[in-house]
Amino acid sequence: MAETSARLLRLLALLQTPREWSGTELARNLDVDVRTVRRDIQKLRDLGYPVHATAGAAGYRLGAGTRLPPLLLDDEEAVAVAVGLRTAASGSITGIEEISLRALAKLEQVLPSRVRQRVDLLRSVTVAVPGGITVDPDVLTAVAAACRDQHRLRFDYTRQDAVSTLRVAEPYRLVHTGRRWYLVGWDVDRQDWRTYRVDRMRPRVPTGPRFSPRPLPDEDLAAYVTRGVSTAPYRCRARITLHVPPAEAAERIPPTIGALEAVDETSCVLHTGSNSLDELALYVGRFGFRFRVHEPPELIAHLRELAGRLAAAAE
Repeated sequence: MAETSARLLRLLALLQTPREWSGTELARNLDVDVRTVRRDIQKLRDLGYPVHATAGAAGYRLGAGTRLPPLLLDDEEAVAVAVGLRTAASGSITGIEEISLRALAKLEQVLPSRVRQRVDLLRSVTVAVPGGITVDPDVLTAVAAACRDQHRLRFDYTRQDAVSTLRVAEPYRLVHTGRRWYLVGWDVDRQDWRTYRVDRMRPRVPTGPRFSPRPLPDEDLAAYVTRGVSTAPYRCRARITLHVPPAEAAERIPPTIGALEAVDETSCVLHTGSNSLDELALYVGRFGFRFRVHEPPELIAHLRELAGRLAAAAE
């Protein structure tokens, strides 16, 4: 009986992987014959787990049921889930912190000691920085559902000047930069692509009618959003060559500040923007490595003037 129960758990673990298994493959992994696999499949069905079979090919997969089956994780998966839950507990989605901690406590209670030691090691050397912009999980879920179902989204949107306007958009993708959530969508009134900050959105119900998908504005939506939030909204747009390896520049400059374009192993180009020449000059002056400003001309002139004033002050 114990051997049968252990085999059922192993079978359930195999079926939880995102693929379809033939009876022969399952038998080989479980070291039993195909008839035993069929009996075990039926036992899982009797326990309420919806194991679907493909007609003719005798393939099996686990479908969605009315209750959550026990999740059977290997060591790496358990560590990844534990770290993800701990990150979510201090993350950018409002209200999910307590739920994540409850789930983490349940997981850590049953972790083998070898896995718990790995999780504790990561926790001991990790420091979370509090603060930042958070997003209402209900808003995030509503926007994600509209993207999935291809329904027009009506929402109140708070602009940078604190003015709220009603917007209607065809939502396509959610993009997370590590600090903020953005929605890439087609603005129906403006007849153009727009990037919206999700923390400034308040969706209205019900959603609008279904829409026919358009070709996306860029195959690399992460780069598209980076350009949109780091240069497009600003009066001054700068192009700067950084004499530092692209990987090192990426560690210093977050995507919300500017878009990086690799030139070679030792240099890259930064595209960034601001409404203030002073702000741009002070920001690039803090890099700590060599750089060269190509545009705009106003920034180059401003840097020369500022350099003269600083040199005179040093004298």
